[in-house]
Amino acid sequence: MSVTSVEYVLFLFVTVISYYLLPHKYQWILLTVASVSFYILTCFRCIPYILITSMSAYLAGLLIGGEAAVPVGGKSRGKRGYKKAIMITVLILNFGILFVLKYIDAALLGADRIFHLTNSGYEIPQYDVLLPVGISFYTFQTMGYIIDVYRNKADAEKNYFKLLLFVSFFPQLIQGPISRHDELAEQLYEGHEARWKNISSGMLRVVWGYFKKLVIADTLAIVSKSIIEYPESFGGGYVTFLIVVYTAQLYNDFSGGMDIAIGTGEMLGIEMRENFNRPFASTSVKEYWKRWHITLGAWFQNYVFYPLSICLPMQKLSKKIRSKFGRSFARRIPVYIATLFTWLLTGMWHGAGANFAVWGLLNATVMLISMELDPLYSRFAQFAPRVHSSYAYTLFCRVRTFFLIGAIRLLDCYRNVGETFSRIFSIFTDAEGWRRFVRGGFLRLGMKSSEYFLILLCLALVLFVSSYRERAGSPLRYKITERPRTFFLCVGALFVAIVIFGNYGLGFEGSNFIYNQF
Repeated sequence: MSVTSVEYVLFLFVTVISYYLLPHKYQWILLTVASVSFYILTCFRCIPYILITSMSAYLAGLLIGGEAAVPVGGKSRGKRGYKKAIMITVLILNFGILFVLKYIDAALLGADRIFHLTNSGYEIPQYDVLLPVGISFYTFQTMGYIIDVYRNKADAEKNYFKLLLFVSFFPQLIQGPISRHDELAEQLYEGHEARWKNISSGMLRVVWGYFKKLVIADTLAIVSKSIIEYPESFGGGYVTFLIVVYTAQLYNDFSGGMDIAIGTGEMLGIEMRENFNRPFASTSVKEYWKRWHITLGAWFQNYVFYPLSICLPMQKLSKKIRSKFGRSFARRIPVYIATLFTWLLTGMWHGAGANFAVWGLLNATVMLISMELDPLYSRFAQFAPRVHSSYAYTLFCRVRTFFLIGAIRLLDCYRNVGETFSRIFSIFTDAEGWRRFVRGGFLRLGMKSSEYFLILLCLALVLFVSSYRERAGSPLRYKITERPRTFFLCVGALFVAIVIFGNYGLGFEGSNFIYNQF
């Protein structure tokens, strides 16, 4: 069952109505049944995997967080070691499942190519391994819970079905956001009253998410697909156009999915973490990644970057380097190593291909270079304070960051590393591609001029809505829901726009969200 299907809308409607008809103490049970039912309807064959994750986390949590973890006659150091062993075991189990299911196909294909190059005549059999829906998201969220229990930052859940709800909560199951147990669990288990503000605000956000996904993202996908499928025919200006189009497509696809997820939670009285904070207002790559997919970045920062950068081996390495190259260089080395490793893992989280690993390392490299150039930026700010503080310079930095991130993201479009760099170089070398594009070539990519105009209006509306919160201090939907007549007018207008301009219809399912594949 796709989130963009009519069946899901009916499922959501029935769940919300039933939720508020039940007494508070039974509401979490309904959410558990609804979440498991949603997963069964979405991917019935995937159920064993999410049950293994939830049950292993439940048992590990009890052992780590309870007295059962204390060996008879053991001392406090032994207790700690015992709990650490349990944590490591459950992490290896669950990340092992994720690794095998996500990367076994690519590994077998790579091994088969090696055998072909050696002319051995041996062929490795290929398997179409089932990748469970949402496995990356629920695995990361659940393993974060286990680590927090080990760190005494979260209490071990003693009710398995409550933990199952935390793992499988249906609005965020498919593509996040990735929540921490101490932020989400209590909200899931406590009862909620039906309030106009929550239900109306959440509903408006859900419809807004469908608008961004079905009207904007799925329409722009026609253009980006036309360019990507024939890379040799579309160079120069087309590649530059692809950077803009695919970035807008991905943002509206992913943030639209987040609007549906967070809005659904809001309708149920449950507040989840935001995953976007005006990323295109960023003036650097580092700032961009603090504003885009916030919960994934926070997960890697809390559970990979910080532990790695301050671990004992890293401290020993820093001490050795300090004696030879000085304190300043020694301090930066742990940060550089941790940054490169964290972003390599981030790339691998997105997929098994070499393009994703290169994508992660490129982002890390750009951030590290920027870090090294910080003294120059500071000198520039002192030398030309008016220029540095001007809107023109800020706009330049934003545009530079936009295209730099977009160029790196082409690795997600073309998937082949060599092809991607070839297309990027064509921006500067393919004069013919620029001529064809400027002379109206963009009108031969599956969209008419009227459709481009419509999308520009929609993007302007998205920009206005996203920037309103920063100016007003609260989301625009809160202002709209204060007046019921305005609320129904906006919901009706968005619904009509989806019906007329989007992908819709009984039995029709919009194209999968891009982040579903991760």
